Amino acid sequence: MKRQNFLVLFIILFLATLLPGITFAQAETPTLIAGFNQRIQTLQKEIQRLKALISTFKLQKEITAKSYLVINFSDNSVILEKNSNQLYPIASIVKLMTAVIAFENIDLNQTITLTEEMLEPLGYSPALFVGLNVSAKNLLKASLIQSTNDAALSLTYFLEKGKFLDLMNQKAKELNMTNTFFNDPHGLNSSNRSTVSDIVKLLAYIYKNHPEILSITKNNNFRLPGETGNLLKFKNVNNFYQLPEFIGGKTGYLPEAKQTSASLFNLNEGPIAIILLYSKNRQTDTLRILNWLKNNSL
Repeated sequence: MKRQNFLVLFIILFLATLLPGITFAQAETPTLIAGFNQRIQTLQKEIQRLKALISTFKLQKEITAKSYLVINFSDNSVILEKNSNQLYPIASIVKLMTAVIAFENIDLNQTITLTEEMLEPLGYSPALFVGLNVSAKNLLKASLIQSTNDAALSLTYFLEKGKFLDLMNQKAKELNMTNTFFNDPHGLNSSNRSTVSDIVKLLAYIYKNHPEILSITKNNNFRLPGETGNLLKFKNVNNFYQLPEFIGGKTGYLPEAKQTSASLFNLNEGPIAIILLYSKNRQTDTLRILNWLKNNSL
């Protein structure tokens, strides 16, 4: 409200500087008319700028995430940010790095027979069961679409014990994700920590080098046969897949992390990354940001 009052006061004061001394006869002078029009255009631009500032201030008050970052990948310009270097648990966003390591180090057509040890984590799917011979590609899809934790863990068994996790942390260093540490491949451990500034580097790397990963995250029609042979659907837990502008991304949740999200949208003729950590409602936060972006020129 204070900003709106300031805007009204500014307009009144600005007009007050224009009007005194301009008579009807003077207004007929071309030079004076041109100057007057120029001042009006300046005023209009300033009004638009102030409106944008008020809109941004209002948006930032409404976002529940403790940390967020909005970046235009077209020119790497930062549009919005808050606590961008603050460490938080990232929950299932971890699976984006799991997918990168799988793509770069495993033959995705290779298969593995699932064991009880592989199916230990919470996040059980009836389509994954002891004795099932399943491809790395299908485990990757289950991990990204339904955020199935045992699928993410099973992927690590294609490599020597401990190597998969080492590669995840090594890749983080290569991408200059200096404040990131991975403790597991699925995100259940709250010691999987990062910052929105680091996560956006991972998202940019995936967008450039592994767009297939983003395509998988939009899929809501992935099925595998269960123990009885019936096809069971892996429901996409990321509600953004329904949006036409959604390019891809990953969401997550842990009590210690609240709701997390790393998403990429094709908006205003450019890929826009929206990263949220420690949000009370990532869907509402993201939709508010998308709305704001659609109504404000970048």
